[in-house]
Amino acid sequence: MMNFRQRMGWIGVGLYLLASVTAVYYIFEISQTYNLLALAQEQKAAGAQTKRSEDASSSSPSSTSWIVTLKTRLLLLPFWVWATIFLIPYLQVFLFLYSCTRTDPKTVGYCILPICLAVLCNRQQTFAKASNQISRLQLIDT
Repeated sequence: MMNFRQRMGWIGVGLYLLASVTAVYYIFEISQTYNLLALAQEQKAAGAQTKRSEDASSSSPSSTSWIVTLKTRLLLLPFWVWATIFLIPYLQVFLFLYSCTRTDPKTVGYCILPICLAVLCNRQQTFAKASNQISRLQLIDT
């Protein structure tokens, strides 16, 4: 028998997945803005390469602002960097919602990376303390 928290967890997981599929579909299929930005970036990159080859002989100071330079450099990052930047928070929220579907309420949130690291470090310290106490007991018993 599922309790209220588990039901709400499954509803949250379903809504989260539905919202993410809708957002991805909108970004890549419906929205022409993404397509126009991708084409503009390709044209800028091709134009910049030809401009650099023409300006190689005459080096003049650039009149572009730092914001434009930052945008162009960020857009030139590889796909795996962008995927990592967006995938880690997405998976953290998904795993938290998924952990709400478990029967044991004490395990809710263990899938979140900072909490998981804290639990693992705490277990390591507890194990070290227990092994030290056992070694002391063996010394006393002998």
